[in-house]
Amino acid sequence: MTDLRSFLEQLSATARGVTLGQPVPQADNKAGAGYDPVTEIDRAAERSLRAEIERAFPEDGIEGEEYGIVRAEARRRWLLDPVDGTRALVCGLPSWTTLVAVMDDGVPVAGFIDAPVLDELLVGLPGETLCNGVRVAVSGCERMSDARLSTTDPYLFEGEEYDAFSRVRRAARLARYGYDALAYARLAAGHLDLVVENKLHRHDWAALVPVVRGAGGVIGNWRGEDDFAEGAVVAAASQPLFDEAVALLQRH
Repeated sequence: MTDLRSFLEQLSATARGVTLGQPVPQADNKAGAGYDPVTEIDRAAERSLRAEIERAFPEDGIEGEEYGIVRAEARRRWLLDPVDGTRALVCGLPSWTTLVAVMDDGVPVAGFIDAPVLDELLVGLPGETLCNGVRVAVSGCERMSDARLSTTDPYLFEGEEYDAFSRVRRAARLARYGYDALAYARLAAGHLDLVVENKLHRHDWAALVPVVRGAGGVIGNWRGEDDFAEGAVVAAASQPLFDEAVALLQRH
């Protein structure tokens, strides 16, 4: 784990060497409909991460948001989201992050959430999460009425999902929006208590799992399970809070 932590920190430095100090970039829209921005910073950061992993672990699989999968049959796979929160990046906001996860036979076992502009690197390993080398822990909040809630954008929920999220929002003490993966970093560090999201891809959620769990938090899907395939995620500062959130999401 010490060697893995060092390599994850090295990957963070590699990505920062590409992403930091750049002017606000122009974005292309890679969505067929709607708006899904990507910039040359996203692409260049992923290329640099892939090159570093290829040199160190040439037999491992690599899957990234911008360049797809290589060696999909490998037991160990690296999941890369070079810029999570590209909308924030193109608006000149500091809340975007870089996400890297290590998957062992499909299970996220380690990873990081790096907020380069804020100089905050959270590395999640089995049994611990470190922020800039210092161990952090979730708040332990157990009641929805005390909870500080976040989601990236409440208008991403539609129909029954919007109604479900609204039940959680009304029950929480307060809500703050717009932070993408940074919200999970804040939860792991004890500053938020609950994050509820949907429509996440594998490169979006893989790094969140070890960071939240390493800090003592609970993360699962809207049914309270470990299967994230549908992209619906709940992260909480305690099991009672997680259970209360899931009950609200499932209530009809």
